[in-house]
This record gives sequence, structure tokens and C-alpha cells, in this order.
Amino acid sequence: MREKLKQLELFLKSSNFDRGIRLGVGIVVPFGVLYFLGYFEYAPAVVVGTFLNAPGDIPGSIKRKVNAILISIGLTMVITAIILFSKPFLLLLLIALIVISFIVSLISVYGFRASLVSFSGLLAMVLAFAIQKETPQEILIQVALMGVGGLWYLVVSFVFQKLAPKKDQNQLLSDTLLLIGEYLKLRAKLLTKKTKRDKLLKQIFVLQHQINEKHETLRETLFTERKRSGRSRYEEKQLLIFLSSINIFELIEATHLDYKMIDEIFGHRKEFLKASKTLNKLMGNHLIRLSELLIQNDKIPNNDTLIKALSRANESITNYINTVKLPKAREGALLLKNLYDYQEQLLLEIRAIRRAMENVKEASKISLRRQDSSQFLTLQEYRLNVFIQNLSLDSKLFRHSLRFTIAIIFAYLLGFFFDIQNTYWILLTIVVIMRPSYGLTKVRSKDRIIGTFIGAAVAVGIVLITQNVVVYSILAIGSLVLAFSLIQQNYKSAAALITISIVFVYSFINPNAFEVIQYRVIDTIIGSTIAVVANYVLFPSWEADNLTQVLLNALKMNRKYLLATRELYQDTSKHKLSYNVARKDAFLAIGNLNAAFQRLTQDPKSKQKEFQLIYEIVTLNQTMISAIASIGNFIINHKTTPASKEFHVLIEKISNTLQMSFDSVDPSHIKTKDAEQIAENAQEKLLSKYQQLSNLRDESIRQGNIELDTETLHGLQEAFLIANHMNWLQSLSKNLKKTTERYRISLVDGQ
Repeated sequence: MREKLKQLELFLKSSNFDRGIRLGVGIVVPFGVLYFLGYFEYAPAVVVGTFLNAPGDIPGSIKRKVNAILISIGLTMVITAIILFSKPFLLLLLIALIVISFIVSLISVYGFRASLVSFSGLLAMVLAFAIQKETPQEILIQVALMGVGGLWYLVVSFVFQKLAPKKDQNQLLSDTLLLIGEYLKLRAKLLTKKTKRDKLLKQIFVLQHQINEKHETLRETLFTERKRSGRSRYEEKQLLIFLSSINIFELIEATHLDYKMIDEIFGHRKEFLKASKTLNKLMGNHLIRLSELLIQNDKIPNNDTLIKALSRANESITNYINTVKLPKAREGALLLKNLYDYQEQLLLEIRAIRRAMENVKEASKISLRRQDSSQFLTLQEYRLNVFIQNLSLDSKLFRHSLRFTIAIIFAYLLGFFFDIQNTYWILLTIVVIMRPSYGLTKVRSKDRIIGTFIGAAVAVGIVLITQNVVVYSILAIGSLVLAFSLIQQNYKSAAALITISIVFVYSFINPNAFEVIQYRVIDTIIGSTIAVVANYVLFPSWEADNLTQVLLNALKMNRKYLLATRELYQDTSKHKLSYNVARKDAFLAIGNLNAAFQRLTQDPKSKQKEFQLIYEIVTLNQTMISAIASIGNFIINHKTTPASKEFHVLIEKISNTLQMSFDSVDPSHIKTKDAEQIAENAQEKLLSKYQQLSNLRDESIRQGNIELDTETLHGLQEAFLIANHMNWLQSLSKNLKKTTERYRISLVDGQ
């Protein structure tokens, strides 16, 4: 019960519920004010304008949010006017539907925020069918009042922003820490769950993409806000938490170890890994708790448990050495020591977040130049050229726009010829659930139908209990607020609440609520069926056929990240910024590849061409980026020796192999030549360096020098990690080259 109350508190304090309240205020105030002023007949138009322009109000820079809502206002006004003027003329109306459906849906090429503006425009097109205005004067008044409603919502949003200026950022930071905490706990399971690693990796792919999305939005919000208004203590606190979350994410990536080697070294002695696994779980749970406290503002719990767990992880290294004995225990001990170092750094970053949350003043110590921060922003291209480039069947969004347009026209004609009451409910269902991906459309369709049935059942129950108009009004507004709050997190619940809201709104128009419920359910099923069938039959866009560009970008960014790590090894202070930018680009690219693979799993089994091969490619890319991150993180956090000539030779070899993988998928590039013999010699020399240091240490032990000094330990750690990780990266790159060549052959055979 206590946990449920805590979750309820987090929801009520969340920015999602806050946006629901904004919509509720935007709807209720015009109704109330215009009622008391005696102009109640104008209220529905103002409320429609408010409702239509709320979707663009998402976290991000204030400038982009305002621009999105203003564009949305103009777009919805124009579309509503076109549909209302065209309604008396069937041919003209069909042309208008075709043009609006296609062009407005294609606006999504400009990114997520643009897709919400597009959604508002398509929603306006559908709702225009519910508006009964016939004369030009009535239509213009309706459109003007909708514009007023949109501007009114912008004012409401601005006021809420001023009252709680950092709520969106806090929510984003909270969501990010929650996801990273879950991610860290999943990584812990990989250490010992040998038989479940494939399943765990698929879960990790999803979390990675979600974390990258949160980080991207936070970069836009925090860095652009910093440029606009300068620095404040609270903003510095948020920036410090954000940067620590990025460091934690990289550290977790860096601890994606060579599990095959771990299995070989530890075999049946997995108990020595349990302390590290437990520490990961505890740190993950602590991050989740900190994510909750960002919203709750309660007292931060002490970290004694984490410190004790870290101490036990350190003791497990000694226990392993005492059990297995040196020199046989050296490789396992070094692996445990490297893992311990990462976890120690993770704990330092968690403590940095704790300090920022406890004392805002300490956050002012952070320093990040504006010109540096701008390099981390992923700028969205808004030129007309982007739209024109997508006017091709090769574009996934172009095919979606064609498919969507045909589905809308078919649904409208179906309603027209069969005289279906409220045909626009079918159109509304198509607008809401139809997505470029078949899998997502199918999932949303299922959730929409189930949610509609649940909402209808609840509405029936309420109608049987009471026929009170006041109760209906309160439930209509309350359910709409909750639906808008939940629509991103739980679409099924949102669909149920939307159904409840619509049923009670229509109960004012049609006293027979059961008839309203019946039509609502039937129209939802019809619209969902049309959407799913259209996605399957019309210009289908299967993820297996759209993977090439995402894969090419992942290979390109992995190679860029690898080369940036080489530069970092040469001069850490000089190349730290370029390394961080390359890291961000690589993480985003692998996140997009993981998301594409996740969409592939939602497609019909018959359309998942070369599924196992694609999974292998995704896993290899994922493992490679983790291995690179491991080297980069070690270089940043340890005093290292100068990078050897052999290291450079191997980096060049791996880079060339990655380029060959790129060429395999994109044959237009010139084939890259290999340098196998030179690389093999370089690998042998790196391994021999570690062996020399090991022999020296063995000799020292034989002479009675049991204590290991820090310099020798770091030297052994560096030699062991670099030698093994370079060997690992070579193996990964070779396997990646083989799998991409097989992938290219499968593409050629499939044509």
C-alpha cells in the first residue's frame, strides 16, 4: 500500500500530470468565463482550439516550444477553414483530404516536435467534420475563436512554466536516473546469468535507446537555456546531475566485459563475482531512489550500504587471490580490479549527484564553456530541402504518408456510402494509432481497442448509477486531464479515459448514452482494423528493409569513436572534448540501431528477414562500443604510459576492418585494404608487454615482495586491459566484417 501511495505521489507531482492540469485549466476557464459573460455559444470553439494545440507543449527549449505551438495554431486554423468550406462539395472535400493528409503527415520528417504539430493538424482535419458551421461568417468566427483558444493555451503554458520553471527538467532528470538505475541492474545480471544473456541484451537495447532520447532532450533544454539566460545555481545543479548521468551511462557501457573470457577465467567460481553484482544492484536501486527524490524533494537516504558493498567487492579480489593463488589468479584478479575501479567511479558519480541534490551551492563549481556545449547539441534541419528529399518511395515517412492518406480516404468514403453515424470517429482512430511502423500501429491498435472497451464498460457502469449532468461534466474533464497525463506512459489507460471523456461529452448532445458508447466501440474497431490492414498491405515498410542507413551510421560513428579514443590516449587534456562529442554521437547511433532492431521484433515473423543475422550485427556493434568506452574510460581515470606504436597499428587495423564492414553494406565506397600480418605482430608485442610485467611481478613475489605498489598495479592493469581489449576489438571487428558481408549477400539475394 505504501508503495502505491508513493507512486501516486510521484504521478501527481510529475510534469506529465502538470501538462494534464494545463489542458484542464485551458478547457475549464473559457467555459466558465464565457458562461458568466453570456457568450457560452463561443466556448466550444475556444476549447477546441485549446485542445488541438496542446500536443506541441513538450519538454525542450522555450523558444522551440513557443514556435511549435504558434505554427500549430496557424496550421489548425487553416486546415479547419479548408475542411469547413469544402464540406458541401464532395469532390473538393476529397481533394482537400488527400492534400492535407499527405502533406501534413509528411511534416514529421522534421523530427519529434514537428510530428506533434503534424498530429495537431491532422486532428483539426478530423474534428472539423464534427463542427456544424455553414455560412462563411460562421466558419470564419469558428476559425478565429480556435485561434484564440490556441493562444490562450500558450498563455496557460507560459504561466505554468513561470510558476514551476524547472519542473520539466527535473522530470527528465528523474526519468533518466530511473532508466539508468534499471540499466545498471540489468548489467549486473549479465555477469553471472550465462543462459539469459541474449534475453537481457534485448532488454538493454530498449533501455539504451530510451536513455539516449532523454539525454538528447536534456541537452536541448539545459544547454539552450544556459545560452539564453546565463547560469544560475539551480541550473548548474541540474547540469551537474545531467553530466554525472552521462558519465554513469558511459561507465556502465564500459563495464560490458568480455563475458566469454569471464566464463573461461571464473568457470565454477562465479561466487567471486557476486559482490560486484550485488554492488551494481544496490547502486541501481539507489539511482532509482534518487530519481524519485528529484520529484518528491524528501530527505536523501545515506549511502552507507553502498560503501559497505564497495568494500566487499574489494575484499572479493583478495579472497580470489588467496583461493586461486598467484600467478594463476592474476588475470582474474586484474579483471576484478578493473571492474572494481569502474564501480568505484560509478559511486563517485552517484555521490556527486547526491551532493548536487543536497547542496545547490556546490554545483556552481562546474565549468562548461558555451561554445563547447553547443557541440553536444543535435540540431534539427528545417530547410525545405529536407521535405523535398523525402518525396520518394525510398523514404519510410513518404510511404507512411501515402498509406495514411489512402486509409483516410477509404474510411471517409466507407462512412459516406454506408451512412455511418459520426464517421469522423473512425478517422480519429486512424489519426491517433497509425504510425510508420507496422508493429507500433498493431500495438497501439490493440491498446486502443482494449482501452475503449474498458472505458465503455466504466461509462456504462456510471450511467447505470446516475444520470447527473454535473457528475458527467466533472468526469468528462477529469478523465481528459488524466488521459493527457498518461498518453505517453500508458496508452491503454489513456484510451480508456479518453473514451469515458467522449462518452460524457456526447451525453450532453445525445441523452441516450448507451447509443454513444455503442457507436464509439464499433467505430474504434473499424478504424483500428483499417489502420493495421493499411500498414500491412499498402506500401509496407518492414524494418528489415529499412535497416541499412541506421547500420551504416552506427558503423561510421563506432569508427569515429575508436579514432577519437586513439587521440585521447595521445593527449587526454587536448582531445577530451572531441572524444566526448564522438562518444555522444556513437551512443546515439547505437541507440538508433537498437531501436530499429526493437521495431523489427514487432513486425510479423514472416517479415523479419535475416533476424538472427541482424541481431548478431546489433550485438557486435553494441559490444564494440562498450569495449571502446572501456578503454577511453580507463585512459581518462588513470595515469597511463605513452601510447605504443603497436597500439596505433592495431587501432588502424580495427578502423580499417570497420571501414570494410561499412563498404560491405555500402558498395559505392572504395574497398579498404587489410594489413593482417602487421596487426598480428603488434598484438603479440602488446601481449608480450603484459607478460613481461607479469614475469617481473612474479620475480618480485619470489624475492618476498608481496606488497604491490600503486605504480606497478596500474602498469599491470593498463597492459592487461589494453592488450585484452585490443585483441577483443580485433575479434569483434572481424566478426562484424563477416556478418556485414553475409548481410550484404542477403540483401542482394532478396532483390
